[in-house]
Amino acid sequence: MRVALAGGGTAGHIEPALSLADALRRIDPNTEILCLGTERGLENRLVPMRGYELGLIPAVPLPRKLTPRLLTVPGKLAGALSAAGEQLDRIQADVIVGFGGYVATPGYLAARRRRIPMVVHEANPLPGLANRLGARLTPHVYTGHPHTQIRNGRFVGIPLRGQISSLDRLAMGDKARAYFGLRPDLPTLLIFGGSQGAQRINETAFSAVPAFARAGVQVLHVVGPKNADEPQDLTQDGVPYVAVPYVDRMDMAYAAADVAMCRSGAMTCAELTAVGLPGAFVPLAIGNGEQRLNAEPIVQAGGGVMIDNADLSTDWITGELIPMLTDTDRIVSMSEAAARMGRRDADMELAREVMAIARGDKPTPEMHVSEDDFDEEFQDDGKDAR
Repeated sequence: MRVALAGGGTAGHIEPALSLADALRRIDPNTEILCLGTERGLENRLVPMRGYELGLIPAVPLPRKLTPRLLTVPGKLAGALSAAGEQLDRIQADVIVGFGGYVATPGYLAARRRRIPMVVHEANPLPGLANRLGARLTPHVYTGHPHTQIRNGRFVGIPLRGQISSLDRLAMGDKARAYFGLRPDLPTLLIFGGSQGAQRINETAFSAVPAFARAGVQVLHVVGPKNADEPQDLTQDGVPYVAVPYVDRMDMAYAAADVAMCRSGAMTCAELTAVGLPGAFVPLAIGNGEQRLNAEPIVQAGGGVMIDNADLSTDWITGELIPMLTDTDRIVSMSEAAARMGRRDADMELAREVMAIARGDKPTPEMHVSEDDFDEEFQDDGKDAR
């Protein structure tokens, strides 16, 4: 079977695609995988690192609003569509799976011209333009969030890396804490702000170092590679505070922690719930509020708490977060609630669906898409081409 994956630009698009690729190979090691991407996306590093082939096509960013820039899109899109078609023809793709981003739109349109079955996966509660278009071209649409509003959407969760989805936090806890130089006997807070860190979270956490030490709460703080070159040991009074630029074993970081203070991107929320780790979510206050929407179901279920970025302060950490971390019964209850929200098997479920669609076990009905349907996706509704 030959599968093309279209999801480039950001880790939120690429990681689920690669996790699906891993699952497809687990089911059938002979599955041929091609990842479509652009020269400037993270896929240039992540895809080869995971051992998959990368087929490059031109990036076609779509403007957020109806502006003169939109007039340049048709020409650029035609070139990207042609390049995507050449990649699909080269491997004789049996199916294409799109995850949104710059490469998804030309991938979907090239596949439609060739009558190649299409699968759309939308990770966010507010679908991006590319996937909203894709959902008009195929009935095979899957979502990573239970409340995503997209045509034909069916909730399966977000495909996760095997080292995350198979993690047993309790069994790995002591080993993970030793791995980071933490003590086995203290409540542990993991702090991170995404691949590049988060300034507000970093500054507030550092201001609370004395408070953490007084309360006996140890911290593993991933500050982001742009914010530090070397690890820092900010231990006070025997209570570890370990600050590192980057962690390449997030499974170990999750296993070491009792609570994570972090942003609430779709992947982060999916990973925390999959491993049953409560979150103190600080949604990134940009875009259409996607990060708040990601975290809300978890918080409502009792698996986390949420604080606005503007309200995050040392006083909140001292008055709210530290008491939560030192309340063992509450942490156990929150962990159980988070785990009930998690989907550990989304990668395998989606892989089985993709294979069935490629084999024709789930036939794709003829989709009649008019120019009005296409134009509708370009209306100024405040969404972009994620």
